[in-house]
Parts: sequence; C-alpha cells; structure tokens
Amino acid sequence: MHVYCGLTLADIVNVKVLQEIQDKFAEATGLAAVIVDSDGRPLTKPSNFTRLCNFIRSTPEGLARCMGSDAGGGKMAIKQMCPSVYRCHSGLTDLGAPIIVNKQQLGAFLAGQVILPRDEANIANDVLVKVADLNIDKDAILEILPEIQVVPEKRVKAAADLLYIMSNYIVEIGMANIAQKQLMSEMKAKADLEKVLRETELKALQSQVNPHFLFNTLNTIARLALLEGAPRTQEVVYALSDLLRKNLRHIDEMVTVGEEVQYIKNYLLIQEMRFGDRIQATINISGELLEQKIPFMTLQPLVENAIIHGLEPKRGGGHINISGQMRGRQIMELTVADTGVGVSQSQIDRIFGTEKRVAGKGQTTGLGIINVHRRIQHYFGNQYGIEISGELGTGTIVKICLPYGLSTERQASV
Repeated sequence: MHVYCGLTLADIVNVKVLQEIQDKFAEATGLAAVIVDSDGRPLTKPSNFTRLCNFIRSTPEGLARCMGSDAGGGKMAIKQMCPSVYRCHSGLTDLGAPIIVNKQQLGAFLAGQVILPRDEANIANDVLVKVADLNIDKDAILEILPEIQVVPEKRVKAAADLLYIMSNYIVEIGMANIAQKQLMSEMKAKADLEKVLRETELKALQSQVNPHFLFNTLNTIARLALLEGAPRTQEVVYALSDLLRKNLRHIDEMVTVGEEVQYIKNYLLIQEMRFGDRIQATINISGELLEQKIPFMTLQPLVENAIIHGLEPKRGGGHINISGQMRGRQIMELTVADTGVGVSQSQIDRIFGTEKRVAGKGQTTGLGIINVHRRIQHYFGNQYGIEISGELGTGTIVKICLPYGLSTERQASV
C-alpha cells in the first residue's frame, strides 16, 4: 500500500470519521459511495448501494467483479490525478475522486451506481448482456432496474468534483493535525532536552566546585607542610594539585610539548616519592619542539606504562629517558625508553592487534599505548603514530612520530 510520510489514509483520518462522511454524502446526494485505499481495497462499508448492485454482489463471481471494478475505478482516478467518470462492469455509471497529499496517492472516494440519460434507452439490454454469465435471474434484474437513478452527466461530474474537493480537504485537515501533534511532540522533546541541559549545566558547575574545593584543600595542606618544616611534602602536594588540575582538561585538547613535559615532571615527582631511588628519569627534548602542539596526555600514559610494566616488576628498578628530536624536516619524534623488564615481539603484536583493550593495573588515566596510537592517527593520519621495540630483559623503546610545524588552527580542526 502506498503511504505518505510512512502513513496510510487510515492513519491520517480515522476510519470511523471517513465512514460518517461517506454516509452523509450518500444520504445527501442519493449516490452509492465507498472509500478505497491506493490499491483499491475498501476502507469503509458501502453506503446507499443499490438493490441491483447488492443483487449482483450476492454471487461470488459478481462480488469479485464489483470489487475489481471498484479497484479499477480507484486506480484510474489515482492515475489521472483528477476526478473521473466511468462505467462499471455491469453497465452503470460510477465516479472516482483520488485522495492525494503532496502528489502522494493515498486512496480514492468512489460513488455512483447511476444511469446517464444517454444510456437510459439501452441500459436494460446492456446490464443483461454484461451479467448474463453470472446465472442471475433476469426477471429480478428487470424488476429492480427502474429503481436506479437517472442523473444528468453535468450533475455526475459536479458530484465527482465535490468528492475530490471534500475528500482532499478532509485529508489535509488530518495531515495538519498530525503535523501539529508532531510539532507539539518536538516542542516537548526540546523542552525535555533543555531541562536535561540545565541539569547538566548544574552538574558541570557542581563538578567545577568540587575540584576547586580539592585544590584549595591541597594548597592548605602544602602551606601547613611548609609551616611544619616539611618542604618535600609541600613539593609533592603542589605537584599533585597541579597534576589533578591538568587532568581535568578535555582529553582532546591540544597542548604544547612543553606543557606535556611539565605534566610529566609532576607525575614523576610523585612516583619518585613512591619508589625512591628505584626509578630514575631524565628528560631531554630539543627546544625547537617545546612549542609544538600535541594532543593532551600523549606522553604521560607511555611514561606510566614504562614505570608500571617495565620498571616496577624489575628488582632494583631502572631508568626512564624521555627525549625528543627532529626526524628530517617535517617530522618530530618523541621517545620514552626504559631499562625495565623489556617486551617481546609477540607482546608488541598483541598490543597493535587487539581492538579492545582493558587498561592494565595502575593506569589511572585509562589510556593504554594503543589508545594513544589511535588518537594520534585520528588527529594527523595513519602515517603517524607509535612504534615499539625492545627485548625481554633489556628494556622497551616507544617512539611517537608526529608532524612538525602544523599551526594551532590546523591542529585544532583536525
């Protein structure tokens, strides 16, 4: 069945309402009437059908022919996209008005079962010839045939035009009601969305208040440590405060290499307090790279991975070297190398071969090596990313390949 915007004629106008309109039309005009869908199937019960038509429909073959005639009349009206007048299979005159919305065919309003004046003289013979093979009593047909109205062609065409205007006006009202309901639904959805946004804004404000309270508390602890003569504790608390403040930044934010280095220094300060002399770290990044923009949290997850999976399991700890230099004129290379337990080729293959990874223990950021790799490729393309090398017992080297010289504007829009 053809539909308009996913809706059938019965969806747009209630069938009960269609039935009432059809009954009133039949009562006012004296014409028989029925409403069909776009495939010619009746949507309503017939109104004011003549005794002759009901008599013909009393046989299975007669009913099938009448249904086929109605379907043909509806399809013809729909095809012509205007009211049409035609003769049914038994010789009576019918009319059809297509029901159309925005050139979408939804059905037709069929009426008639009348005789035109020009057909009146031969109507009895025409009807008898057309229904002769239905084995219907001819005398009964001739007896009830005079009950059929003889209607001027001009009046039939006027009735067809009335049907066309009335049926399409009704459907347009139905579509307007649906549009209004959709608009109200959208307005309600918009109102609900605005409510959610307001609640989200409040939660965002609350999330801002809580960190500020935390930072103020940490600063108070740091000053207290200074007053009590514990400068090392003060230094660690300040480092933690700065680390937490930066960690609240959006993960997709761009920062300079220098800012990322400062973030790593605060992280390493806290880790050195935890591991003592077991972990040593050096940072040696070329000055020309410090102002280059990179995604926030590019280096830190790699340093964290080196400590937790490389140095912590190794008796006696080890050393981390964070370096940065140019590779040619357009590529910069950042490296995190450790002297830990090392990595096998099979482990490297698993890192890059697993789509969904669970962060290892201690990775507070939730960002593994593969996640950093994919973020870099998302920003800059598949020619960039992470390379891992190493051997078991000798340590691990993680190199980050990034473009050099991209403007802040270009990087922010990637």
